[in-house]
Amino acid sequence: MNNDWNEQDDNFNLALSQRTEELYRVPNHEAGEDGIIEAVVLPLRDLVVFPRMVSPIFVGREASLLAVQEAQAKNQTVIGLVQKDPEIEDPKPADFLTIGVEMAVGRLLSMPDGSSSALVQGRRRVEIVDFVRTRPYMKAHARVIFEPTTADRQTQALMRSALDLFDRCVQLDRAIPEEAHLFAMNIAEPGWLADMIATSLSLNYEAKQSLLTLLDPRGRLQAVNKILAQEVDVLELEDEIHSRVQNEVDKSQREFYLREQMRQIQNELGEGDIFTRDATELKKKIEAANLPDEPKSVALKELERLNQMPPMAPEVGIIRTYIDWIVDLPWNKSTPDNLDVKHAAKILERDHYGLKKAKERILEYIAVRSLKPKKERQPILCFVGPPGTGKTSLGRSIAEALGRKFVRVSLGGVRDEAEIRGHRRTYIGALPGRILQTMKRAGTANPLFMLDEIDKLYSDFRGDPASAMLEVLDPEQNYAFSDHYLEMPFDLSKVMFVTTANYLGSIPSPLLDRMEVIEFPGYIEEEKLEIANRYLIPRQIEENGVTDIGLTFETGALQRIIREYTFEAGVRNLEREIGRIARKVARLKAEEKKYPTAITADMIEKFLDPPQYIPPEMEKKDEVGVVQSLAWTENGGEIMPVEVAVLEGKGSLQMTGQIGDIMQESGQAALTYIKSRAAALNVDMEVFERMDIHLHMPEGAIPKDGPSAGITIATAMISALTGRPVYRHIGMTGEITLRGRVLPIGGVREKVLAAHRAGLKVVLLPEKNLKDLHDVPKTVKSELKIIPVTHMDQVVDVALAPEAVIEPPRPRKRNEETSEAQTTEENSE
Repeated sequence: MNNDWNEQDDNFNLALSQRTEELYRVPNHEAGEDGIIEAVVLPLRDLVVFPRMVSPIFVGREASLLAVQEAQAKNQTVIGLVQKDPEIEDPKPADFLTIGVEMAVGRLLSMPDGSSSALVQGRRRVEIVDFVRTRPYMKAHARVIFEPTTADRQTQALMRSALDLFDRCVQLDRAIPEEAHLFAMNIAEPGWLADMIATSLSLNYEAKQSLLTLLDPRGRLQAVNKILAQEVDVLELEDEIHSRVQNEVDKSQREFYLREQMRQIQNELGEGDIFTRDATELKKKIEAANLPDEPKSVALKELERLNQMPPMAPEVGIIRTYIDWIVDLPWNKSTPDNLDVKHAAKILERDHYGLKKAKERILEYIAVRSLKPKKERQPILCFVGPPGTGKTSLGRSIAEALGRKFVRVSLGGVRDEAEIRGHRRTYIGALPGRILQTMKRAGTANPLFMLDEIDKLYSDFRGDPASAMLEVLDPEQNYAFSDHYLEMPFDLSKVMFVTTANYLGSIPSPLLDRMEVIEFPGYIEEEKLEIANRYLIPRQIEENGVTDIGLTFETGALQRIIREYTFEAGVRNLEREIGRIARKVARLKAEEKKYPTAITADMIEKFLDPPQYIPPEMEKKDEVGVVQSLAWTENGGEIMPVEVAVLEGKGSLQMTGQIGDIMQESGQAALTYIKSRAAALNVDMEVFERMDIHLHMPEGAIPKDGPSAGITIATAMISALTGRPVYRHIGMTGEITLRGRVLPIGGVREKVLAAHRAGLKVVLLPEKNLKDLHDVPKTVKSELKIIPVTHMDQVVDVALAPEAVIEPPRPRKRNEETSEAQTTEENSE
């Protein structure tokens, strides 16, 4: 087969050689004495033939065919004229360049499209003098241009430069045969060398026309050198680019080859293509995940991108992680709700004592859902109260009662909005926010989601996370929650959100407006006793390994722990102290020493060291200027004495004991009321001008503020100014106005219980606060006499003894002061 092809190539080369020899046998026109020749004109378009060069032409126009036939019939050369515009079909004499080439035309060969083809050889340049005729073909007189065949030194230098540059072009351009440079080296004539190089290069039509019309061989060589220099620059750049591309292709081919080898090795080992297998498994996971339409289409689109990437591309891991998040989120997975109200009530009562409002709200929600199962709007509750009051643990109990998954996120200290909404996938290591992370951990679309410490969100230059929470906690928006990482709406409307806070003041009002606030007021002593017996003691006995000895705590022991060793609204410290006692008993048992099985009040100091807190008590006897005020703190209620002293001065009011602005205003209001009632109270007006009133509240290191001590301050001042003692068994609270009216205050439950613990017998309350007593235990209300008051006159009548026991303070008379001053002056003399 190869021999046949070689034989055909030899036949083709022989035929081409024979056609070329025919061109050389055509003689040139003989020029007259003036160098003028007359010859047939052959128009050339899109083609420039240089002297001594052989080139194929296509003859299509009838006039050109007649011209060639005429020249071949007479065995003559023709004048090839180049059209200025190759688009002209019927050129006129003015449409040609004035410089042409005398050339010989070989045999015409017929082409399949009806045109003819022939080889032509340029002989010499000619300049058109005039046209003899134009029909049926053109004929013209032309002057032969003779070029010098020798070269001076400058021309030789140009020839050498052209040869060097041409050699470089031949090396870089595969389209130029290597024989072209060898042929060029054997050309001695400068014009011929320039024409030969111009023919070898792939020049555009205008550049070839320009070279044809350059009659000076040196100028033509200079133009060729310039063209060659530009061509070498382009070819070197192409070669550099080609080398880089080839290196990259070689590297890719090598990687492909190695990867293919690895795949075959894995197939032999039975491992298969890990990348392909992962993609197949991902597709199965997407199909089996029962995703909604939008997440499914996005996941499949990302999987298609993943399949088109090479396994080592950096985006592979990013896309794979993104698909995993889409598949793992609980789009349509929900747990059925247990809507048995009795069962829920039993669970809540089992785990927590008290907390009536919170339990009632949960049971109401369950009842409504049981009557209207298709109701989708979930309550967004906010449990507000002191630490240790059971807010978080109640959330767990609610989840158990409903049969939902419980998940919790602590928002304390979160200051970056991306913690809620996530980061965009353009960032390295991007992840969804805490909301979607927790939803993935829950595995269901309807968990009980606890947002702990929502009052401790902070904002800085990274954004405001509290603002990001607005969409999460708004039932009108959270059905299409937008996370920056996921970039798809996620439905949070089935989630039951429960938030916790210690203080509402730091929560932005738009966020607070979206939540239903349930207050946890703190436990009273009776509730703490019940909680300790029901939950704390059994848990600590079990945790400390003393279950087999029947350890018990007497009520007096627990009361002493509550009053003298803990000072809190919750029960965390109470549980710690019980745990301390249980551990000490466990140690005694482990050391085989004698240990108690019943903890009494007398043993408490032995196990827990001296008391940490001294509970406030009422005065031992009735005092002048001392009144028991009922106060409320975050740790519960307590009694706080208010002391007033009147002494010589300039009529100023001084209040000490870390008293806040509001309480100081209450003192000013009380003093103004007393001045307005001075005559009825039998107080001399000069007292207010010439004596100072000093009010003090002990425990000065603790800040105190609020309007509820108004009537207490007024009572203490009246007692000090009139000398009438205050009954020691009376405590009071209420805000005072300038007219003596008593206004309602807050924290009534805690204040009444504090009065009961301190041993007081009578409590004076604003009449409008009687409605707040429904939460006070019946035993407390039966042992305390609660007197409602509406005016300060009632307070004075109840709290002060009718008769003065000491002389009321009176400013000294003017004559007394004068005689004392004279006595002092005489003594000094």
